[in-house]
Amino acid sequence: MNQVHLVEGPVGAGKSTFSTVLAENIGGVHIPLDEWFAKLFSPDRPEGDFVPWYIQRKERLLELIWMHSQKILDSRRDVVLELGLIQQSPRMAFCRRIIDEGFSLRMHVLDAPLELRRERVRRRNEEQGPTFSMLVPDHIFEIASKLWEPPDEFECEEFDIDFVSTNSIPPAIT
Repeated sequence: MNQVHLVEGPVGAGKSTFSTVLAENIGGVHIPLDEWFAKLFSPDRPEGDFVPWYIQRKERLLELIWMHSQKILDSRRDVVLELGLIQQSPRMAFCRRIIDEGFSLRMHVLDAPLELRRERVRRRNEEQGPTFSMLVPDHIFEIASKLWEPPDEFECEEFDIDFVSTNSIPPAIT
């Protein structure tokens, strides 16, 4: 059975780098939500409080990505999803959906110290290299970091979760 690899963690944890390497190693397809989001919606981003605007589009994009993922899985390839499900409730609902629809799931949860993550994001903003999708200003980094909810014991009991420390660059795949 083909597998869904869900890569999650706080902003700057190394998810894009990890996901790219993982997809290469397993012959899977990496689907990063931020990349799709930036291409589809960034030109239309409103000024000021864009959070409600972002949430509506993210929910629609998650549906599209999942439909696309099912087609890839049906073609006998694994998918590596990098979806930014930083809060537990939506993450668990998405994981349950994957399993309920008959697919195998492995979640990879990445983390690194706050200061290292902040430095990575600032460097990515400046260099705009291969993992760059959109600018993440300091205040958005802070908001997203505070919203991150790591899996608790209930989530760990329900799902196959691999915890990965990304204190080095690039993060090691275990």
